[in-house]
Amino acid sequence: MPARRWAALLGVLLRLRRSADQGLYLMALVVGMVGVTYASVPLYRMFCQATGFGGTVQQGRTVETKLREREARRDDALEAAAAAREVTVSFNADVSDGMNWRFLPTQRAVKVRPGQSTLVFYTAHNLSDHAVTGVSTYNVAPQQAGLYFNKIQCFCFEEQKLRPGEKVDMPVFFYIDPEFATDPRLRGVDHLTLSYTFFKVSEEDEDEEKEHMGDGADESWTAVTLAHQLSLLRPCLGKGRT
Repeated sequence: MPARRWAALLGVLLRLRRSADQGLYLMALVVGMVGVTYASVPLYRMFCQATGFGGTVQQGRTVETKLREREARRDDALEAAAAAREVTVSFNADVSDGMNWRFLPTQRAVKVRPGQSTLVFYTAHNLSDHAVTGVSTYNVAPQQAGLYFNKIQCFCFEEQKLRPGEKVDMPVFFYIDPEFATDPRLRGVDHLTLSYTFFKVSEEDEDEEKEHMGDGADESWTAVTLAHQLSLLRPCLGKGRT
């Protein structure tokens, strides 16, 4: 689909952000009107990052920029509050129907403090007798925490191809902003959940998407079925902001 159509569709979705119950229905209507047969994980990424729905981390300053600013303008009160706040981060993993992978976090939970960088791993194992390419999406719960949850390194939104029987460890390097500790909306919130879901990508879908995008595309777009798109958007549209 031409980039301008993606932009137009994204604009419609942003206008629907305050109408969570009607959003999923209207999303399906809009998709049908523009003649989209296949949907994409990048659309999910752009929408959730733009709105923060579903606890998805919003785009903004890079972690490196935040760390430089933190060092240059050190706030002793903020640092003390962050050091005193312990947060448990739990990890969840799922695969879509029909994807014969075993996908699990290598650790169920870790205890961290805001301002502390942490490295964890997920493990994916292809149980089928043929190569399978998958792509993952993620979200953070509660959704208000997505504003402060930063991924320094992550396998999300990137294609992962596993050969038959292949097993790989996938790193997630994350950082929670110190401001998490002083946000009144998060007072008493000491447990976060980071969830990933892998979706199978078929070769037919990849080829068709490449034909639509052309050889000059500057981003790797992964196609999934329309049903998958609606299921991807359900966490975004099914929950309003708090």
